[in-house]
Amino acid sequence: MVDYSSSLMRIYRVMHFLWEKHIPILPFLLMKYIRVIYSIELPPSVVIGKKSFFMHNGLGCVIHAKSIIGNNVLIYQNVTLGGRNGKSGISIGDNVIIGAGACVLGNIVIADNVKIGANAVVLSDISCGKTAIGIPARIV
Repeated sequence: MVDYSSSLMRIYRVMHFLWEKHIPILPFLLMKYIRVIYSIELPPSVVIGKKSFFMHNGLGCVIHAKSIIGNNVLIYQNVTLGGRNGKSGISIGDNVIIGAGACVLGNIVIADNVKIGANAVVLSDISCGKTAIGIPARIV
């Protein structure tokens, strides 16, 4: 069995390395390749920590260019990490689980050990160890 998500992350690591070294065209060609093959919008400027994983190859995920994703984060399919009103800067802590179809919108900080339920719409910060569900997301 082939683990496509790890190959996705390997391509991302190369793309991000090239982007940090200011190599002009190759990171964006890799970004387009990832979009076509894996159906995920993953810009080269996104910072993703170690052991983070996109379930189902990140199918349908859209990640904002200025997002920071911590270590050991599990992101299911169709997740949106996006800006709101021209602002950006989503920061995801360590050991976070983001359920399928969830939207995290705006300049938001998600602390460590947080769980975000499927189809939740997060519009404000979530503190450490909480679980958020609903539209708009509320702490359970």
